[in-house]
Amino acid sequence: MRLRASILVLFLCAGGPFGASSPAGGFADSLLAAQSAPVARPADVASLDAIIAALYDVISGPAGQRRDWDRMRTLFVPGARLIPTVRRADTATMQMMTVEEFITGVGPRFEESGFFEREIGRRTEQYGGIAHVFSSYDSRRTAADPAPFARGINSIQAWHDGERWWIVTIYWEGERPDTPIPSRYLGRPSP
Repeated sequence: MRLRASILVLFLCAGGPFGASSPAGGFADSLLAAQSAPVARPADVASLDAIIAALYDVISGPAGQRRDWDRMRTLFVPGARLIPTVRRADTATMQMMTVEEFITGVGPRFEESGFFEREIGRRTEQYGGIAHVFSSYDSRRTAADPAPFARGINSIQAWHDGERWWIVTIYWEGERPDTPIPSRYLGRPSP
């Protein structure tokens, strides 16, 4: 039994099935970070609706307002990824970020310019403790802006561990003239 436990610990410390070459330093680094992470507000993680509302709330705010990045950290499972897609005339790519990379890379711009993102539609598929949410959004510099400067879809993968919800991945793509958000992803479907 001890041998099996030792092998499991070595496997996890080596980065699991993906090896230790992950950009974030592997699963072991994620576990260490989780040990010092702040505790989530119970209301933020009680339901899918709650965790998605908390996500949009924590990144939104006027210019000059510091965001509560500790609150954001509590929404994500250790090792989570945020993955924006980028399309240019001749290329398409994506950028994989850890929560910390997102906070340090994007956070200062949100705080300098102001940024408000809100959900404008949702489709959810759920099986057991896993959920996939297509959350359509619009982005504005101030809450009072008459029109958004951007729209798109966040593909959110979430997990319920028996006690609370966690965000595992957010993978998103912005709307473009050649790919408008389909109407089926605007508004909420009837149950």
